[in-house]
Amino acid sequence: MKTSSPLLFDPAVHTFPEFDLQRLLKTVFAPEPGQRFAVFIDLENPPESKDAAFLKDPQNSIQKYAYDLFYQPLRGKVGEALGAKGCDLYAYKITGGSNLDLPDEAYTLEGQQVSLEKEVYPRYDIILCISTESATAPLTAFAKKYGFRGATLHGLNQTIVDSGLCVDYEEVSRQTEKLRLGFTKADKVEIDFETNGHKQTLTLILNKQEAQKSHGLCRGGPDVANLPAGEIYFVPEGAEGEFPMQYADGTIGLQKVSGGRITHAVLMDGSEATIAAHNEKLKSDPVTGELGELGFGTQILPVSGKDIQDEKVLGTLHVATGRSDHLGGHLTPELFSESQNATHDDILYSPTKTPGIKVTQARLYRDGQTHVVIENYVPSSYIEELLNG
Repeated sequence: MKTSSPLLFDPAVHTFPEFDLQRLLKTVFAPEPGQRFAVFIDLENPPESKDAAFLKDPQNSIQKYAYDLFYQPLRGKVGEALGAKGCDLYAYKITGGSNLDLPDEAYTLEGQQVSLEKEVYPRYDIILCISTESATAPLTAFAKKYGFRGATLHGLNQTIVDSGLCVDYEEVSRQTEKLRLGFTKADKVEIDFETNGHKQTLTLILNKQEAQKSHGLCRGGPDVANLPAGEIYFVPEGAEGEFPMQYADGTIGLQKVSGGRITHAVLMDGSEATIAAHNEKLKSDPVTGELGELGFGTQILPVSGKDIQDEKVLGTLHVATGRSDHLGGHLTPELFSESQNATHDDILYSPTKTPGIKVTQARLYRDGQTHVVIENYVPSSYIEELLNG
């Protein structure tokens, strides 16, 4: 394992087979003959699903991947090889936020309006949601209610198709389990940051909970996988300290944390208006600042520019604010003051996503011992020992 670079991926060393939908679905779901598939997409104007009119708009690249690489093959040779009892496509309106509840109204390729809850969720065995925004949280809730399995593949691009969807998820699951066993029942994790010469530390209280894993296999009861997969994660029981966060416009704000939540933000670099807007949101809807996840990537993959893959890269870590019910946490949409605030927002730290922020060290406290797990985005010897064990 390289230690001189924060990016472990080397195209001369790490290669992938060609994308094979049949192999991917057989590995992830082990589907039985006679099962029904559905593909979900999101559109600004869902009636454009009629006659696949959305394919004419180059802005709909994610939706085109859904149609060309998933829907069409499942209607043809791949579906036939899997013994599938058909595949249908449904379009719903873009939610505008990560993991916001899905609208019930959707449209078919024939232009028919349908109710997802009444006419779609109960009819299908496996649902693939290939969308702009993540739908993992709401789709997981619906899976448990209606009994289907599924996968969310938001933000799909060619790099992800050529790498994160081509790996052997049996092997990903084995490697992720090795790391999970080395992290589980930890007391806490401390993360040291450095931003513009200033140092910060965030402490996340775990209280010996079982570490969970996103490993790409979804073969049991009702559940939804996140693809690409490959991370271990916790739902923190508390958090204290401070940490830097990079906003969508590039602004960096120092997040002050107490009682498991961000209480307020302080400008470090960028727009004062961005910080003011965030502070207003924290004031009017305090649960939006709750830290609902701590995750560590477990795969060696190329950077895709999309968090769905890049947060799975070994050497990165992420925390998340907001909704946590899909991860086993308590924060459900009805606990937010405004429904549009009920998002689950990952805050990814990597040398490509947050070049102005260093994770100088992350430490795991477990069984009376302290284990360094990451230094400057490089996995530690402890991680290497776990993976090689």
